[in-house]
Amino acid sequence: MVGGGQLARMTHEAGIPLGIRFKLLSASPQDSAALVAGDVVVGDHRDLDTLRAFAKGCDVITFDHEHVPTEHLRVLEAEGIPVRPGPAALVHAQDKGVMRARLTRLGVPCPRHRIVEDPADVRRFAETEAGGFPVVLKTVRGGYDGKGVWIVASAADADRVTEPFLAGVPVLAEEKVDFVRELAANVVRSPHGQAVAYPVVESVQAGGVCDTVIAPAPGLPAETAVAAQEMALTVARELEVTGHLAVELFETADGRVLVNELAMRPHNSGHWTQDGAVTSQFANHVRAVLDLPLGDPRPRAPWTVMANVLGGDFPDMYPAFLHCMARDPQLKIHMYGKDVKPGRKVGHVTTYGDDLADVRERARHAADYLRGIIDE
Repeated sequence: MVGGGQLARMTHEAGIPLGIRFKLLSASPQDSAALVAGDVVVGDHRDLDTLRAFAKGCDVITFDHEHVPTEHLRVLEAEGIPVRPGPAALVHAQDKGVMRARLTRLGVPCPRHRIVEDPADVRRFAETEAGGFPVVLKTVRGGYDGKGVWIVASAADADRVTEPFLAGVPVLAEEKVDFVRELAANVVRSPHGQAVAYPVVESVQAGGVCDTVIAPAPGLPAETAVAAQEMALTVARELEVTGHLAVELFETADGRVLVNELAMRPHNSGHWTQDGAVTSQFANHVRAVLDLPLGDPRPRAPWTVMANVLGGDFPDMYPAFLHCMARDPQLKIHMYGKDVKPGRKVGHVTTYGDDLADVRERARHAADYLRGIIDE
């Protein structure tokens, strides 16, 4: 697996019961997965020679992020190294412009969009194509968790957003969708075309970062949920994705569902599956990239809630385990082994049960107590 973050850490964990030998290319020996994996190569995923050397002896290469240069992956694939997902699929998660163009050709509903050249072009897009301001600007590559994204509220505001244009990177302009909430459809597809779909979830954001995930999305009409799952399965099939695909969605007030982003790896919106589904996203990603039969994606309980644990003012969260575990014996805590820094994702908790209000309160209480926001 290329990348040493928490996604690689949890994917490694999922492969252990199968006896899978896991090799990791990590930027640092202190990365989350590097702390627990037995075979760690420290190196730069942007360097082709490093990737070639790392790939020797591997049956398959997969990823915990989308930042490996597409051209490097094409070289590995041409040299006979199985890359899953392959570069032809992964580019749609790497480049938002490529993604928007392909989804539009497939008839998948997306916000109105266009690549823009400069602030004047942003104004033209807003006034003639997007239905007016505000609009959203995104760098086509590299942005995540609110980074590389600008909300442009007016023509005057457009003139102030010069950073991406001065940097010379392509910029995608999109209409700012008036959505009522964010959803995610998570699916997994194997090389021979078997695919499974998890329940559509609600993803609650705070400051551009995923804060809470509710599975399934409460109040979502059954026909809308099925349509979103079918859309995600269509995208996985048409793009020939191998492994886990997260399709992040906007639900609008009039009941439409639009695609926001794609991620071709385990995803924050699927963390609830570790404890809330028969087969987790991580286990099914491992199965998919090894072309093993996929596991059952059905939920174990009527409701599961995942809450991210962000770093706060208390660097040692371990003493808080006593309170959280004693208060809620069903609580599951997943920590990533990271140094605690304010606002940094350092872990998550999951809760499940029959009553949504109770399940949400238990998850929120545990995440806030671990962070030090509450003390009782």
